[in-house]
Amino acid sequence: MDLDGLTVVSVEQAVAAPLASGLLAQAGARVLKVERPEGDFARNYDRDVAGLSAYFVWLNAGKESLCVDLREDRGRKLLASLIAAADVFIQNLKPGALARRGFDSAALRARHPQLITCDITGFGATGPCAGLKAYDLVVQGEVGLCAITGSTEPARVGISICDIAAGVTAHTAILQALFARTRSKRGRGIQVSLFDSLAQWMSVPLLQYLYGGRTSQRLGVAHPTIAPYGVFACADGVKLILSVQNDREWSTFAATFLQQPGLGTDQRFHDNTARVTNRPTVDAIVAEACARLSYAEASRRLGELEIAHGRLNSLADAAAHPHLRTVSVETPNGTVRVVAPAAIVSDDATNVPLRVPARGQHTHAIEQEFAQGRRC
Repeated sequence: MDLDGLTVVSVEQAVAAPLASGLLAQAGARVLKVERPEGDFARNYDRDVAGLSAYFVWLNAGKESLCVDLREDRGRKLLASLIAAADVFIQNLKPGALARRGFDSAALRARHPQLITCDITGFGATGPCAGLKAYDLVVQGEVGLCAITGSTEPARVGISICDIAAGVTAHTAILQALFARTRSKRGRGIQVSLFDSLAQWMSVPLLQYLYGGRTSQRLGVAHPTIAPYGVFACADGVKLILSVQNDREWSTFAATFLQQPGLGTDQRFHDNTARVTNRPTVDAIVAEACARLSYAEASRRLGELEIAHGRLNSLADAAAHPHLRTVSVETPNGTVRVVAPAAIVSDDATNVPLRVPARGQHTHAIEQEFAQGRRC
């Protein structure tokens, strides 16, 4: 296991920090999840997975859970002992909350020079919005994502994309810090915000506006700068997704799929910029061609042309997708199947048996471990 022997202490809740620490747990790190006495509130988002929260099952497999009341001296002493034994300390509580309890990240690194700290916030430690409490929808709105998502009205992306972006960013930065530590023998302070993480993912529309004066239109499932790119109904009612990425593909697509070779050189459609300008006409031509074919026939033809395409699936379709990989995870309520880690590695190094912990399941054992002076 790649991170075997690494100890991570994470005072965490919700999504961003649990995702970062969860990815480390998948790679074999020992992750001690520090929860408030009532538990991580993400435990109660729903009861859909064998009576447990889908969010919690997704984010917390492979961790040990201990409940600590940081308002009490006993809880603060225990957390201090955990951090003293840790390689990585992660937290995503309200800005300043842990510092007020005596766990300022810079002070912790001064006390433990090899410690890597990672603070995850909504808007960061500096700037006009620093210190504000923020959740996913707030940041999606502030960073402009909602403005370019949806059709007639602004819309929220249907997953917690800000938290996910921050969690993945934190995970990457932690791995970089661990690698740097092998040479410098020193830890590193990391600050990750939901806003900064998603702003980086918003680079294309922001650059297009800053330098081109272009404001991305809300186009539903279409693409603001590529055409044809969208959903078209086939004769049997199946919704076909297709994307023509370049002018060579368009010429082939027009000649063979649309059976109108002249469209390949037509000045209205000869390059992508022209096709985007004339999107309604392009889409109408493609829609007419798709409406004459079943999905199977359209897919066969597009496959022969190596044109990217697929179905507009429902959640039921996606859950039954033949390409979806799953793994078994043990929970307090039995075994469940979850989506497998995305990366597939040649030596199966990430194949770590994982269990989702019950609230505070490991509190007593960890208290005893440190009461006896043993490191994690």
